[in-house]
Amino acid sequence: MALAASLLLRQSQSLVMTPQLMQSIQLLQMTHLELTQFIENEVERNPLLELASSDDNARGGDDVVHAESDYYSVNEERPAASGELAADGYAGDLYESATAGRTESMADSFDTSMENVFPDDAGPKAADAPELLGQWKSMPGAGDCDGQGYDLDEFIAGQTTLRDHLEAQVPFSLTAPIDRLIAGHLIDQLDEAGYLSSNLAETALKLGKPLQEVERVLDTLQQFDPPGVFARTLAECLAIQLRARDRFDPAMAALIGNLELLARRDFATLKRLCGVDEEDLIDMLAEIRKLDPKPGTRFQAGVSESVVPDIVVRTAPDGSWIIELNPETLPRVLVNNEYYASVSCRSDRASDDQAFLNECLQSANWLTRSLDQRAKTIMKVATEIVRQQDAFLMHGVDHLRPLNLKTVAEAIKMHESTVSRVTSNKYMLTPRGLFELKYFFTVSIGASGGGDSHSAESVRHRIRTMITQETPEDVLSDDDIVDILKKGGVDIARRTVAKYREAMNIPSSVQRRREKRALAKAAGF
Repeated sequence: MALAASLLLRQSQSLVMTPQLMQSIQLLQMTHLELTQFIENEVERNPLLELASSDDNARGGDDVVHAESDYYSVNEERPAASGELAADGYAGDLYESATAGRTESMADSFDTSMENVFPDDAGPKAADAPELLGQWKSMPGAGDCDGQGYDLDEFIAGQTTLRDHLEAQVPFSLTAPIDRLIAGHLIDQLDEAGYLSSNLAETALKLGKPLQEVERVLDTLQQFDPPGVFARTLAECLAIQLRARDRFDPAMAALIGNLELLARRDFATLKRLCGVDEEDLIDMLAEIRKLDPKPGTRFQAGVSESVVPDIVVRTAPDGSWIIELNPETLPRVLVNNEYYASVSCRSDRASDDQAFLNECLQSANWLTRSLDQRAKTIMKVATEIVRQQDAFLMHGVDHLRPLNLKTVAEAIKMHESTVSRVTSNKYMLTPRGLFELKYFFTVSIGASGGGDSHSAESVRHRIRTMITQETPEDVLSDDDIVDILKKGGVDIARRTVAKYREAMNIPSSVQRRREKRALAKAAGF
């Protein structure tokens, strides 16, 4: 067959995701904070976008006038300028008009505070303790009896890090410069929990000092506050804290040296190794529970982020549910069409500038439509979730139904990926509490009698409740829990019960029996 070149015209169809479509999909899975940051960036980039505030309607348009390079409210009286007649018919004082309102500018020009030259013009001085203004009249700033005009943030103490806390103790314990150098290097090797993660031999080799000298400095550092810092293992951390409490006797040392037996609740072996009876062993365990296994975490300056619900569910008077979007999380974005019309109507506008304005208008309109579509999609998914989990909202977690993304997607005529993006990092405030939308989607566990299936979360709740109600004489094994659940209509395997129990950090029945009997015997029951 001979080969020849030819020209062909072929027509085909394909799905192509435009950048705007990709951005619209990303908007669905953004959290409230991420969405706020994205909108602020768009407003900064697009001159036609504006953030609508809650006081836009309350603020007048002509409440500020411009005069002599200063702004005055129309309700305020503008000070008389030099040469003008005051209200009593006399001209305003030249000195006052020349220096009024210029204290800050004069202070900047002369690089000094005006309280040294004009004590009366120094401005209000903040009180040292505004909460004591009513008791200490002689305090600076006490003239303002209501305490207004003071920023309370100025009196908030700064966060102290673990490094700062330890470095402040070094000069009181180590006087030699080389010891302080070694101490500073060891402080740099601490992790967030306060443990020393470096090898002392490598540290000594790096510093060019004998290992005994580094160990001597480490022994001093281990006496610092908080107790347990500079430990290399959990056992050493607990031992340091027990020494600080004067509780590290030979029996306690044997217990700390066998933490793996303590984790298994092997109290019989521990009593033999420690040489104590059961009552003393329980007291030792109670002493260990008071210790801090991570002493450095108390100095972490982490900022706790509050969770803001995206959907609010309330009970209606007729017994139904009222579902609405949280107005605090709804972005308020406006398109300034008046500014676009006033700018684009100019005849001297260049073609590039006009193309830029058209692109900005198109992008602004797309953003408003995408935000509106995002809100509608969240409402559809939330409404279907409430409809499916109505029994949970009425009666609690025992009535949580199994639910998957496909069920919700088919009900609202959307794709599963869309529902997954909507439920990601979104929260719903219900009469039962605040829940992530993913919480309502659980695995289905079959029923033993052929009835309705059960939710995995409700089954875990039943297991946790049964174990909590155990007595020392009647501790349930995994097989016993399986039998009880099957009598309640839940068809579940023993390995599934064991998996759920381990996921909830619940020990085995043998360990629970040892612990409960020891605690009951120590309590005298």
